[in-house]
Amino acid sequence: MPWPEDSLTEGESVVSKFRQHWKLLVVPFGWFVVALIALFVVFRWIPGGGTIDLVLTAAVIAAALYLIVRPLVDWAVTYYVLTTERLITRTGLIARSGIEIPLERITNVNFHQTMVERLLRAGDLIVESAGETGRSEFRNIPRPDQFQALLYKTREARTIDLQRAAPPAAVTSDAAEQIRKLKELHDDGLISAEEYETKRRELLEGM
Repeated sequence: MPWPEDSLTEGESVVSKFRQHWKLLVVPFGWFVVALIALFVVFRWIPGGGTIDLVLTAAVIAAALYLIVRPLVDWAVTYYVLTTERLITRTGLIARSGIEIPLERITNVNFHQTMVERLLRAGDLIVESAGETGRSEFRNIPRPDQFQALLYKTREARTIDLQRAAPPAAVTSDAAEQIRKLKELHDDGLISAEEYETKRRELLEGM
């Protein structure tokens, strides 16, 4: 499945990528069999030939394009990507659309399976997130229960990474505030220039 690597940010990597479940191909395959039978009937059993055969054949082909080719193309150009930072969906052949949900904004993930879908290992995933996206439904995905667990695990790792990245900024801000207070003490004559410079150097080295 093609996925442009230049669409990833620095340090971001793909965790999982997949199309919708193959069960979506069952109905188009059934229509394909029906189309073959219809063409056989047209050429074998319907009398008249010529224009009648041509019109009926054109009708069968038009129906096949709508009932067979269109679902196949939709399945082929719809896919989901889970990265270390985002949950992404892309769909469309010419006019394209998609959703990108930062993992840290995901608040809840649920999946739903009917009895038949459970046997086929298919189902729907419902992702709730903060922000404009709100509630997103990912329909007919393979193994939704396993993907739910993987999504939670990846989101947890993302949260830990963000928490690890946050302290240096907080420390820097705290050190800057201490230097400002230290400067005020020096300006008020409460500490000497030597004491001020020594303490300031210690704070800068700790940033």
